[in-house]
Amino acid sequence: MITQSTDELRLDPSGPVLVTGGYGTVGAEIARMVAVDTPVLLTGRSPDRGRALADALGGEARAWDLADPVRFRADVRAVISSVNDPDDRVLRAALSAGVPYVDITRWTSRLQRAAVLAALLRPDSPVLFSSAWMGGVSSLVAAALATDLGGAERVEIAVRWDTADRAGADSVAFMDRLGVDFEVVDDGTRRFASPLTEARTVGIGGTPVRVARIDTPEQFTLPLTLGTTTAATRIGFSSPATTRALLALRSTGFFRWAAGERWTPLRRAVLHSPGDGGTARLRVDVSHAGRGRTATVTDPRGQHHLTAVGAVLGLRRVLGTDGSSAPQGPVFPEQHPAPARAVESLAALGVEFVVDRGSDRGAGPGSDPARGGAAA
Repeated sequence: MITQSTDELRLDPSGPVLVTGGYGTVGAEIARMVAVDTPVLLTGRSPDRGRALADALGGEARAWDLADPVRFRADVRAVISSVNDPDDRVLRAALSAGVPYVDITRWTSRLQRAAVLAALLRPDSPVLFSSAWMGGVSSLVAAALATDLGGAERVEIAVRWDTADRAGADSVAFMDRLGVDFEVVDDGTRRFASPLTEARTVGIGGTPVRVARIDTPEQFTLPLTLGTTTAATRIGFSSPATTRALLALRSTGFFRWAAGERWTPLRRAVLHSPGDGGTARLRVDVSHAGRGRTATVTDPRGQHHLTAVGAVLGLRRVLGTDGSSAPQGPVFPEQHPAPARAVESLAALGVEFVVDRGSDRGAGPGSDPARGGAAA
């Protein structure tokens, strides 16, 4: 028997969009973007922290501490979950009420559990698991390139993390997974990979960046949705010294022996930055039938903004306001019926998307390490 939610959401098409974690670094950016068109309800453990933002946006801030059993009730149009939901409280409440739902915060194992729960509950309402890198932007771009090529045998994603950028605690939660091996698909074979291994140098936006493997949900979903025989995501840092330090820490076994909660502040402190901001960049390579495409995504407003952009695109998807019909039941970002159209909307949200269409050579991030995208 599946336990029902003790929280109560009710679908109100004229109600606000609920943003859990709505006044954190990423959640606040989501709220600002959503509030342009729709009222917002911001929730978190300490609503006093979000009241000024809610007032400025004409919205409301309320307490919903996911670790506190106190029951939460609200009438909402949709939910964007931008904070970890370890016991699936937000998910269960949205599914029970038929409220359109977007989740951008789950690492792979929790996404797998959530997808199973959604399959068992069989919702007719839209459920978008958009926890791929930067709120699902990486998966949307991969799908758009795959549509152009007529398929996607290989998808390789390379991320440049700007160490000068602002980053909330949940944004660097991947640091907690650097001691855990994860399953990948390479050349059609499933195997386990270790974080921060298989390093290579890749050109991202014209700058060589040393990148190494990291556990991200799109490496799980793309083989299922696009039929890719290889799906790999790697991360590197704007500071070569940071990259070298992390690779050195991995070689000492630090991320395995310091995997417990006691060491969480130390792990996250490596990248958790309250800085003034930086530029988010990622590169996506897709190849099919001997041809390839390379795309570079750049957001001058930073990683938190690009993640918020992914969340807003996801909201439009589940509400059916992006020119396509809202999905029924659970889907992933790359299952968008018109991914190229979705990606085209990045520019209006302040994100640069550049494609190299001249690479019919079987693209791959190791094939041209000093090169970024060229104008389409």
